[in-house]
Amino acid sequence: MSEQVTKKPKRKKSKSQLMASALLDKAYQETIEAKARGEKIGWSTSLFPQEIAETLGLHIVYPENHGAAIAAKKLADPFLQYAEAHDCNNDLCSYAKIDLAYADILDCDASNMPRPDFLLVGNNGCNEITKWFELLSRKYNIPLFMVDMTYNHQNHVTKSRTKYIRAQLEQLITDLCELTGKTWNPDKFAEIMKISTMNRNLWEQVADYLAIVPSPISGFDLFNYMGPMVFTRGRTETADVLRQLIAETEENIKNGKSTFPAKEEFRVFWEGIACWPYLSHNLKTLKKYGINVCATAYARAWSLDYTPGDLDSLAAAYSFTSSNNILLEESVRRRKEWNEKFHIDGTIYHVNRACKVMVCQQQELMRQVSEACGGLPYMSFDGDQADYRNFSEAQFEQRIEAFAETMRNRKEALKNG
Repeated sequence: MSEQVTKKPKRKKSKSQLMASALLDKAYQETIEAKARGEKIGWSTSLFPQEIAETLGLHIVYPENHGAAIAAKKLADPFLQYAEAHDCNNDLCSYAKIDLAYADILDCDASNMPRPDFLLVGNNGCNEITKWFELLSRKYNIPLFMVDMTYNHQNHVTKSRTKYIRAQLEQLITDLCELTGKTWNPDKFAEIMKISTMNRNLWEQVADYLAIVPSPISGFDLFNYMGPMVFTRGRTETADVLRQLIAETEENIKNGKSTFPAKEEFRVFWEGIACWPYLSHNLKTLKKYGINVCATAYARAWSLDYTPGDLDSLAAAYSFTSSNNILLEESVRRRKEWNEKFHIDGTIYHVNRACKVMVCQQQELMRQVSEACGGLPYMSFDGDQADYRNFSEAQFEQRIEAFAETMRNRKEALKNG
């Protein structure tokens, strides 16, 4: 008689997680209802200045977030197959493939996005996204509004670049008002910027809890709250979610508990986008070796620091948040600072087949960050942000096992002098 295996019950979602999910569901539903009322709704890239659309009361959805949600729920396969059967190369961004397929189908078992009336594009995230949205613009025969976020050859945004981006933002406001019939309110814009800054500060507070040793939260938890930071960063409801998360974390600190489901042996920096189709597998494997993700540049990309009411400050912030717009030296400097602050034992690099702009500089980033941090260990694994076919569970498990041993040996060597 075979022994019956009892599955462990899934961890109950916290109140803050339920609030975050409900907020995203509400945002999707409001967009669907606005479309039904005859209002113009838009699709936007994730690092576009959401403050402008929020000020105008426009309903916006984000195809990158939508693609991540579809992948995380393991619903991507029919969209990937459809896209590749309709002239999308296998090497394209998997978010783009999912979205271009969805643009034809306009239906899925995750939250649905209604057909857009306009598109908002910023090229600060990557270059391919501009072509992706141009295809959508031609497919639907709708206007595309693009803000060209300059590459920065210095470790700051120059006055001339700030002026260039600001002029585009001012034209964008004029164009959106003309398209939608909305009226611009500078006072409301300043208020939305204040709310966004408040949420940025709360988000930073949450991330800073990871500097505590051992951490009271699992770094993978941050991935669960990225949706509101992208989707509803300019709303007070996002502050409610983050304050609830902070309260839960403070309670963990008080009681000596953590949402990381194992004893924390090692603290790592996660480099790159989450591997959404295998997020639970990644966490399970890391947990086995006591590895907690305590820092990531990915989640901090939406932690935009600017002065509320200052359009120049907003323009500069959006041009200096992504690795697509900054020098390699600046990327290394930021990671050295984070590695020290969060007491990092090693770095895990997600070699993401879907995101060429992140991967193209990874080899040099690995070398320079390790050297800058005194020989900090690192490892890489092959994966994909949304295409489940580009990941091997066995490879990930084998490399994590070897990486844990490398970090253990280094810690012992440092301890023994």
